[in-house]
Amino acid sequence: MLIVMDAQFKDEDLKGVVKRIEEMGFEAHVMPGAQSTAVGITGNPRSLDPRVFEVLPGVKQAIPVTKPYKQASRDFRAQDTRIPVGKNGLVIGGDAFVVMAGPCAVESEEQTVRIAKAVKAAGAHVLRGGAFKPRTSPYDFQGLGEDGLKILDAARAETGLPIITEILDQRTLELVYSHADILQVGARNMQNFALLKEIGRCDKPVMLKRGLSATIDEWLMSAEYIMAEGNKKVMLCERGIRTFSSHTRNTLDLNAVPVVHKLTHLPVLVDPSHGTGVRTMVAPMARAAAAVGAHGVIIEVHDRPDEALCDGPQALPPDQFAKLVEQLRAMGGVLGYRL
Repeated sequence: MLIVMDAQFKDEDLKGVVKRIEEMGFEAHVMPGAQSTAVGITGNPRSLDPRVFEVLPGVKQAIPVTKPYKQASRDFRAQDTRIPVGKNGLVIGGDAFVVMAGPCAVESEEQTVRIAKAVKAAGAHVLRGGAFKPRTSPYDFQGLGEDGLKILDAARAETGLPIITEILDQRTLELVYSHADILQVGARNMQNFALLKEIGRCDKPVMLKRGLSATIDEWLMSAEYIMAEGNKKVMLCERGIRTFSSHTRNTLDLNAVPVVHKLTHLPVLVDPSHGTGVRTMVAPMARAAAAVGAHGVIIEVHDRPDEALCDGPQALPPDQFAKLVEQLRAMGGVLGYRL
């Protein structure tokens, strides 16, 4: 439920509303706004009678929130969430368009720093790279683990780019947390609820990728797991879902971007690299992601894709990536975003 305060409410009125909510055993979330102040309620297992709150001093209206994902719902928060990242003033959300780029996997310090410099020169805002790699086959390259995280540290020191990298499981969460600027939850972990709860107790931004066959409501419920534990810095990432089509690695569901905009205030990005798995399709789908309103893209880049230990066929060479960033920047002048 969302309780909207009257324009002339007093401080004691707001305190009275919060007290009443807490007396009922629920949690109150005060949300100041430009036009009005609202108080959200979570923890209630069933719907509440609006009249319980509408009779309180200073209350204008009590609005039931019908979505099962309360805190992620746009009913709960109308304003778009903006998430600060790193120490250089980068913000994800709003009218900014963010480009994350780098190799699928950290292979060596020389390789990672080399590619990091290339994507920084091309205009990337965040460096991506996997230190832990959950793979379909147990015989595929699984990543360098902690050594990979230290290499990402070196690349950040060299370029100034904040880093995003994937958490493998609860055991590796603390380790990844100590190195990364953005914690990435991969598609395979989208419904690892125990892990999501642990991440929700962290204070760093989180990118939550959509599961391999997840509906949008299931995706948003996973975001709710993180937010319910206290971490509101959640961004979503559409990375393709499984369908009957075999022409691409996955089917990139760009319909999800405007749908998610309507349902939630959280930023949404798109991963056209995993979404297609085909190098020639990455740039067109990245441009399409910008056109439908995504807040950014995450792109795999490798200057020696034939030698890549992971996902070489979908990685863009640096020159193609630089051209794509130029195109995305030009599109911003038409679509109204800043890159």
